[in-house]
Amino acid sequence: MPRDDCRILSARFGRRDGHKLAVYEADGGYRALRKALTSMTPVAVRDEVKAAGLRGRGGAGFPTGVKWGFVPAGASTVYFMVNADESEPGTFKDRWIMDYDPHAMIEGAILSSYAVGARLCFIYIRGEFGWLIDRVQKAVDEAYAAGYLGRGILGSAYELEMLVHKGAGAYICGEETGLINSVEGRKGQPSIKPPFPAVQGFLRQPTIVNNVETVAAVPYIVREGAATYRRHGTEKSPGTKLWSVSGPVRRPGVYELPLGLPFREFFTQDLGGMADGEELKAVIVGGSSVPVLTADEIMGVNLDYESLAEAGTMLGSGGMIVVPSRCDMVELIQVLMHFYWDESCGQCTPCREGTGWLHKIVKRLRTGAGAPSDVELLERVCDGMMGLTICPLADAAVMPMRSFLQKFRHEFVALAHRPEIAQPRSRWARQTNEVVR
Repeated sequence: MPRDDCRILSARFGRRDGHKLAVYEADGGYRALRKALTSMTPVAVRDEVKAAGLRGRGGAGFPTGVKWGFVPAGASTVYFMVNADESEPGTFKDRWIMDYDPHAMIEGAILSSYAVGARLCFIYIRGEFGWLIDRVQKAVDEAYAAGYLGRGILGSAYELEMLVHKGAGAYICGEETGLINSVEGRKGQPSIKPPFPAVQGFLRQPTIVNNVETVAAVPYIVREGAATYRRHGTEKSPGTKLWSVSGPVRRPGVYELPLGLPFREFFTQDLGGMADGEELKAVIVGGSSVPVLTADEIMGVNLDYESLAEAGTMLGSGGMIVVPSRCDMVELIQVLMHFYWDESCGQCTPCREGTGWLHKIVKRLRTGAGAPSDVELLERVCDGMMGLTICPLADAAVMPMRSFLQKFRHEFVALAHRPEIAQPRSRWARQTNEVVR
């Protein structure tokens, strides 16, 4: 469970009634909205979020207030979209917000829409989240009934309509232009940028897309101020972050941590270390699309954007997959490559073909049919994919593939030179497959 000293996003996690409007209001919910509509202009809200240093929590880490400022001045029609299409393997923190605290997301979306001048907001939820779609829709209905949505919100001149939109099970719709195309009723495929959505997005109008965790942090910033938010985290990575932790640790789950916390402290004190009989081999720290770190590398790293980048990986979505020493890394990367191959939209040849090739080559090694040249072939395929597609899905497959080859090359080489040592799927890899799928 989250730490008590920084529960900005997780205060109601685990509460059976945390999703209800009455509970949210009793905890100070919608006070930030009242403050904004009575004493702050949209520009003031935007500037407060910018001063807080809030960065996008969906994976890109781009400054939220700066992104809002890209909307052209004087735009007559602006749209706001909440990206709740959480599909990154190993990541499950947004669903906790929607399950335990949907009104935090809703209030954040209203404040964000107000800041950019939007009058229509979409909450785009992953289609597999059937129970969450119902929960969020009920929370939206409660917000309408209480006067937080619709015309003349809280007696002000501001009005906002909010629609809950169900996705159709496509990981690629987590990319903002793919999401926009899906809402428009078109094939969920990313679009070439520029133009960027903030200039020309939904129905060719300026559109801002933010992640669930990102907008859920906005009410606290508006209510308490940027300076209070910055008491947590580091100078360049302020605030708190939700981490989804899976793997054989003593206490897996969702944790809210101040950015900059040493991984060693989090691992030993919060997670309780590895489960009995397990040893740490590696950690995929920010979701399946980021480079893996070995046990030795991760122990000296702090959990913030800059420290992780310096260590050669990324904070990403905060989907932390803890890998035990008994795990076959070739088998694990095969599971991940199958995911990216399966989820490629097929629009770009390097991604459509490359993800399939990566999976097939690794599978060939795993089944004992590989050759020594396959290790170099994997590297050449990666070279033909990285940075050569419309969206980052190909990159998301290449980054872990390259890091696995670099950090655990001996396991690939062993299978290439001694195919007789190929083993059936392990129990842990089967469990990991369930996590990442």
